[in-house]
Amino acid sequence: MEIARYIIDNNATVRQTAKQFGISKSTVHKDVTERLPEINPTLAKHARKVLDVNKSERHIRGGMATREKYLHQHI
Repeated sequence: MEIARYIIDNNATVRQTAKQFGISKSTVHKDVTERLPEINPTLAKHARKVLDVNKSERHIRGGMATREKYLHQHI
């Protein structure tokens, strides 16, 4: 439940959450998608919604990071 609250409160990605709690991305994903719905379905839905938005936007963030990388390279 603490992981889900962190995701919701910080609009965090799986990677950010895993780093914050010192666990693997797989564990974060499994906790939110499989374990949490059995304990607190409402909290699980909210956390899942945040993770789904982050997942849908990740290609955009990746493209922006690549753009920044090449903008700062000196040729």
